[in-house]
Amino acid sequence: MAKINILEKQVAELIAAGEVVERPASIVKELVENSVDAGATVITVEIQAGGVRYIRVTDNGSGIERVDVENAFLRHATSKVKVSDDLEHITTMGFRGEALASIAAMCRVELLTRTQDEVAGTRYAIAGGVGELPEDAGCPVGTTITVRDVFYNTPARMKFLKKDVSEGNSVAAVVEKAALAHPEIAFKLIRDGAVKLQTPGDGQLLCAVRCILGKEFSENCIPVQYSANGLSLEGFISKPSFGRGSRSLQNFFINTRFIHSRTCIAALEEVYRNALMVGKFPSCVLNVTIAPHAVDVNVHPAKIEVRFANEKNIFDLVYYGCKTALGANQLTPELKIEAHSYNPFAAKQQPAAPIQQRLSANEQKPTTSLAQTKTDEKPSITPPQIFHTQPPAPVHNAPEPAVLPRLASPTIFEAGYPTDPVKKAQPEPPPIHKVNLDISYEEEVSEPVKAQNPYENAVLIGEIFTTYLVLQSGEELLLVDKHAAHERLLFNQLVAQGIGEERQLLMTPVSVQLSQEEHAILLEHLQQLSDAGIVLEDFGNHFVVVREVAPVLIGADLAAVVLEFADKLLHANRSLMSEQLENLYHTIACKAAIKAHDRTFIPSLEQLVQLLREEQVAHCPHGRPIAIRISKREIEKKFGRLG
Repeated sequence: MAKINILEKQVAELIAAGEVVERPASIVKELVENSVDAGATVITVEIQAGGVRYIRVTDNGSGIERVDVENAFLRHATSKVKVSDDLEHITTMGFRGEALASIAAMCRVELLTRTQDEVAGTRYAIAGGVGELPEDAGCPVGTTITVRDVFYNTPARMKFLKKDVSEGNSVAAVVEKAALAHPEIAFKLIRDGAVKLQTPGDGQLLCAVRCILGKEFSENCIPVQYSANGLSLEGFISKPSFGRGSRSLQNFFINTRFIHSRTCIAALEEVYRNALMVGKFPSCVLNVTIAPHAVDVNVHPAKIEVRFANEKNIFDLVYYGCKTALGANQLTPELKIEAHSYNPFAAKQQPAAPIQQRLSANEQKPTTSLAQTKTDEKPSITPPQIFHTQPPAPVHNAPEPAVLPRLASPTIFEAGYPTDPVKKAQPEPPPIHKVNLDISYEEEVSEPVKAQNPYENAVLIGEIFTTYLVLQSGEELLLVDKHAAHERLLFNQLVAQGIGEERQLLMTPVSVQLSQEEHAILLEHLQQLSDAGIVLEDFGNHFVVVREVAPVLIGADLAAVVLEFADKLLHANRSLMSEQLENLYHTIACKAAIKAHDRTFIPSLEQLVQLLREEQVAHCPHGRPIAIRISKREIEKKFGRLG
C-alpha cells in the first residue's frame, strides 16, 4: 500500500474548489447570492469572454468591515452559521463559507468594499489563495468583486470550458434566475460592453418576467397564489396554448432559491395532462414558501437540489395551486389579426383595381342547401354553408349522418330547429350546470372561482369545412373543432362514470388479426376488456372476434380500438393500471367521437353546443385546443372600420 500523505493547503484548496467552481457561471452565482444576502437593491454583473477573462459583480449592499475582509476568503468562514442548529433554519442564499475561498484558489480576485460606518473603503487582492495586505480605497457603500483569469493555475480545468458564447449564456441564465427570484432587486447584465439584461427592481414579478422571459410569455401567463398545509405558492404559469418543446422555461424556487425538483415538475405537468399536445411542456415561474426546518438545502455542493421533509405536501401544493389558477381563467385561445406595418412608399403606388365578377340572375339567388347545388353548375363565388330553419334535403347515396353517442345529457336543445321533420318545437333556454372537472383525485379542495363559460350564451351560426362550428357569443366569434369538443366530453364522462354495464350485440361481429404477443395478452385480460366496454372471443389462429360493445363504442373503429388496447397492455408490464386505463379512454373517446369532414345534422350539432354550455372544456385529451376566439374588434380592425 502506498504511503499516506497529508496534502498541502494549496492542493487541498484546489480539490475542494472543484466542487464549487465548475465554470464562470458558478462564480457569478456565488457572488450574486452574497450580494442578495448583503441586502443589495441594485446588482450589476459584467463579464468579458464569457466570464473566463473577466467578471465583476457590484452591489449596494451592507459591505464588509475591514477587519473581516481577510477572513472572508478563508475556507469555512461565514457570518450566517455559528452552531449546528443554525443549519435547520437557513434563510440566506449562501452559508457554506466556501465560495470566496474556492474562487480565490483558482482566479485572480480583487475586492473593493465599504460599510456605512466607514469613512474609507478597503481594497484587497488575492490570487491562487495568496492574498495581499488590505489598503485604503475610495468606493461607495457596498461591495465590488472583480475576478480575472478563471482557472489560470489549473490548465486541466480550463480545457473543459466551452466556447465563450456558451459560457456567457450560462452566466446570463444565472442572472436571469436571480432576477426572477428577487423582483425587488434591480439587476443589470453587461456582456462584452453591451447591456443584455436590465430589470426595474420595482418588486413586480410580472415586470421581471417580461424582461427575462419575453413579451409572449408575459401575455400568455396566469397568476398563481395558493396556500395549504402551512405552505404557500405564488408566481405565474403558462396558458395551455403556450406549450414549449422543452422544460427550459420551467423555473421553480424554494424560499427564493432556484432549484431542480422532480416533485414540482411532476405536479406541474400532471395539471397540464390532457391539456397540452404531445411533446409540449408548460412553463412557469413559481416560488414555494416553506418553513426552513422543513427543507434541507445542504444536500448539493451548488445548492441546486433540496430535500423536503414531506414530498407529498409539496406535490399537492403545486398541483392544486396550478389547477385552481387554470380553472379560474379563460383558456380558449384568442386569434389576433396582425396589423400591417406602415409602408412610407405606399402613397406613390397605384392601388390595384378590384377584380369584378359578373353573376347571372340565377347565380345571385340564395342557396338553401349545399346538397341542392347541381354538380354541373360552377358559380364564380361559392356561397358559405348556412343553417336555415328547415332541415337539409336528403342526399341520395350519401352516408348516414353522424349521430352523437349517448352522453350524460342526451336531450337535444334547439335554437329554432325542429327535432321532428313535421312539427317544429319552440326554443327553450338551456339550463346551466356547473361541472367539477377535478375528477382524477380523491382529495377535495376549496372550489375555485370558475371563469365564465364562453359557450354559456353562444348561438350556433353554422359549420365550415364540415369540421368547425361557428358560434357567436356576445362580442366574440368562436370557432369550435367539433371532433375535439366531442372527444373531450366523451373522455370526461368515461373518467367520471366509467364505461357502464350496458352492452349491445353487434349485428356483424368484427374480427381482428393480432400478433402472437398481442393475441396472448388480450386473452389474459378478457375481463378487463369487458369492463372497458369490449366483449370479444378467441377465434383461433391469432384472431379475435368482437361481439358486444358498450353503447359509446357503437360506430367506432373497433379493430383500431382493440389493437390500441393490446398495445397498451403490452407496454403496461402486463397490468392495466389506472394511467393505462385512462389512455384507453383516450382511444375510446377519439374513436367514438364525431369525425371531422363528416356531415353532421343540425340537431346533433345543437346537442354538442348544449353540452359545451353545461360543461366547460378547453382542450381535447391530446392537448389540442377545442376552440379559438376572434373578437369583434379584431374583425372590425381588419375591415378598416376602426381606422
